[in-house]
Amino acid sequence: MQKKDCFYLGKVVRKHSFRGEVVIKLDTDEPDLYQDMDAVFIEAGNNFIPFFIEKSLLQKGNQLRVKFEGFNTEEDADSILKCDVYLPLTLLPKLTGNKFYYHEVIGFTIEDTNYGNVGSLTAVNDQTAQPLFIIENGDKEILIPMIDDFIKKVDRTNKKIIVETPEGLIDMYLDE
Repeated sequence: MQKKDCFYLGKVVRKHSFRGEVVIKLDTDEPDLYQDMDAVFIEAGNNFIPFFIEKSLLQKGNQLRVKFEGFNTEEDADSILKCDVYLPLTLLPKLTGNKFYYHEVIGFTIEDTNYGNVGSLTAVNDQTAQPLFIIENGDKEILIPMIDDFIKKVDRTNKKIIVETPEGLIDMYLDE
């Protein structure tokens, strides 16, 4: 399993007991979806190691208390503290309508209702206050804020996102 085939689920944040249990802080809006998992992948160095879950219990909203098979001591739990936890992309719940995962729309064409074809979506920058579509148009890079009001339609069949941006936004990047 490689990182590109997985999505980040959370991080092992602390030990829970002296019997090897740990708490995973889930990075999700829907923690309930992940309370009955059989296994997860834990990133250790450059490796993704499968860990099989003996039992788990969701607590405090997004904290999952987990007992992994073969983990019976505090030392076992210490060995994975602060490690990132992943699941295969195939386990992501399917989104419909205008909701999407960032990784699934990379390569989509962005089309503006007023401007026309804007270019190809190469990345999403979610490190800013407002996530941004990063679009390649020839040798130019266009940034469009990912605002719900701007996104009119996500057409998965034709790999296209229809947006309606304020007048002049796209021209600002292309005029020189």
